[in-house]
Amino acid sequence: MSHIPYTADEISALGLTPGQLPRHVAIIMDGNGRWAQRRGLPRVEGHRRGVTSVRAVVEECARLELDQLTLYCLSSENWKRPQMELELLLNLLQRYVVAERDEIMRQNIRFCTIGRTSELNRRVLQEVQKTIELSRENDGMRLCLALNYGGRGEIVDAVREIAHAVRDGRLDPDQITESTVSEHLYTAGMSDPDLVIRTASEMRVSNFLLWQISYAELFVTPTLWPEFREQHLRDAFKEYTQRERRFGGLKQSGRKAVRNAPVQADDL
Repeated sequence: MSHIPYTADEISALGLTPGQLPRHVAIIMDGNGRWAQRRGLPRVEGHRRGVTSVRAVVEECARLELDQLTLYCLSSENWKRPQMELELLLNLLQRYVVAERDEIMRQNIRFCTIGRTSELNRRVLQEVQKTIELSRENDGMRLCLALNYGGRGEIVDAVREIAHAVRDGRLDPDQITESTVSEHLYTAGMSDPDLVIRTASEMRVSNFLLWQISYAELFVTPTLWPEFREQHLRDAFKEYTQRERRFGGLKQSGRKAVRNAPVQADDL
């Protein structure tokens, strides 16, 4: 695997525009089970094959020098699945964070997680924490895995923390702003996603980063996650660069909307 960043000329040769790529991409990885079922295989084989897609996408995003890639790996609703499938998912997660440690370090990636990870089993959590600690000083792309994650649960946890601060006299309720809420989310200190990619044609966000994707661009592809590779990612980026992000404002003659511009009341 190459860990050398693309040059501007190489990015252009890929059909992309240097300087206009999304800085933070979030992906809802869907279709593992369907990929396996269409081939007469157990659903678990789709999850195994999906790890190959994760490796390809992480490497490509690192070479394109994105600021952050967030992958929806395990939702809080996934615990409703059959126990055997859950055990396999957790085993795959453990194996991934161990097997990819050297590659994470070679690519200067900062590894982190969001979600109620304390509810994962101790064996998996120990390996996750070890990879987080090992890569803590890296200053390249941040790779964030959403584990036991739910957007509504995240907001509930944030509200609970804010309520405790108000109760303890550390926060005046009249001073609570959107920034206050953001600072109490799992993603505190991270930028909001510019682009959300969902595979397998599903037209929903599935309780993923509900607060953070308010102004994100959405890209839905029919490609099942085990088949998703670098070219599919580039196709999403190409479409992203063709969109005008107005953040609730109006298009101004001769001027493109500024990426990640703050939303003003007059824009609404």
